[in-house]
Amino acid sequence: MSSNLLSQRVVRMAESETLKMSQMARELKAKGHEVINLSIGEPDFDTPDAIKQVAKDALDAGFTKYTPVPGIPELREAISKKFKEENNLDYKASQIVVSNGAKQTLANIFLSLLDQDDEVIVLAPYWVSYSEIIKLAEGKTVLLKAGIESDFKVSAEDIEKAITPKTKALLFSSPCNPTGSVYLESELKAIAQVISKHPGIIIVADEIYEYINFTGKHISIGSFPEVKDQTVTVNGFSKGYAMTGWRLGYMGGPQWLSDACNKVQGQITSGANSFSQKAATFALQTKLPETELMKTAFLKRRDMVLQLLQEIPGVKVNLPLGAFYIFPDISAYFGKKSDKMEINNATDFCDYILQEAFVAVVSGAAFGADECFRISYAASEAELKEAVARMARVLALLK
Repeated sequence: MSSNLLSQRVVRMAESETLKMSQMARELKAKGHEVINLSIGEPDFDTPDAIKQVAKDALDAGFTKYTPVPGIPELREAISKKFKEENNLDYKASQIVVSNGAKQTLANIFLSLLDQDDEVIVLAPYWVSYSEIIKLAEGKTVLLKAGIESDFKVSAEDIEKAITPKTKALLFSSPCNPTGSVYLESELKAIAQVISKHPGIIIVADEIYEYINFTGKHISIGSFPEVKDQTVTVNGFSKGYAMTGWRLGYMGGPQWLSDACNKVQGQITSGANSFSQKAATFALQTKLPETELMKTAFLKRRDMVLQLLQEIPGVKVNLPLGAFYIFPDISAYFGKKSDKMEINNATDFCDYILQEAFVAVVSGAAFGADECFRISYAASEAELKEAVARMARVLALLK
């Protein structure tokens, strides 16, 4: 009876596949199985000690009260400076809104932008929550998908063809979750030129993996003058600083949109955690060697896992240039069987890997690419080697 009382908004919402797979992995682990969990997008490194110390000092100093809805002034100033110096983005502190993670930032943006049936072009493969957040805001997701042969990157020409009078926004991540793909400067320039012809469209650029970029230089699409006033840049502290549990994300965008997001957040959560913001301010203002060390470790792991995956027949990989994911195409296994099940899609594939190899990975269906699966290499080298070896063993049993 009680389920009948739920809103259709919640009923229509899909459960996060990444969190669901992590839960299944925990359940198997609780039963005594040695599960290797490569399903979650979380650095396995600890938050740098210097950042933690600032938070402890803030607690000891009694900095534990409500904060301004869009963030404490010193953090917003630090973010404004970071945008200018690192990204060539000119956002004043008043254009910055700090939220409880980049996920809330995205929700604020789309609740502010979308009316019923407004369209958002989402470049796929895409992060699992994009479409559900858009749906929650009563918008419609228009997926534009690219495959492994194009490094999972959608062309500016395809974006232009997808634009309609209902298009309100374009959403993508670079470096990308789940593929690790990075849109290069020439590719972003071409996209900017297309969107600049449509002043009613907002670009929502998710740059949460900015510091895990192996190309040598991160490029923000908002730095192109033609779309400066049409771009909102989303970022946070979880990936680059290993601060996932601190729950801090932020955005910089046109003043009118920042004001709207401030208004939305003021009615839902108010300001983010006080002492976390003190620590985040320090993180932005300090050159921390740990961030570079993490990136170096991720690059080494990427190369190792790629080499191991390439040795498995039927697994097709490309070269991801950022984040900490590989997104192999495993469609060659569709139609193959074990004694217990048949592999008809990526979800079957991941279920098989979990049940038989005790390795948790995520189906590409969750990201708009049913021929692939996502493997996170945010784990130790020993775990990664063992995980791929287990996968190779059970895949060899399929006929």
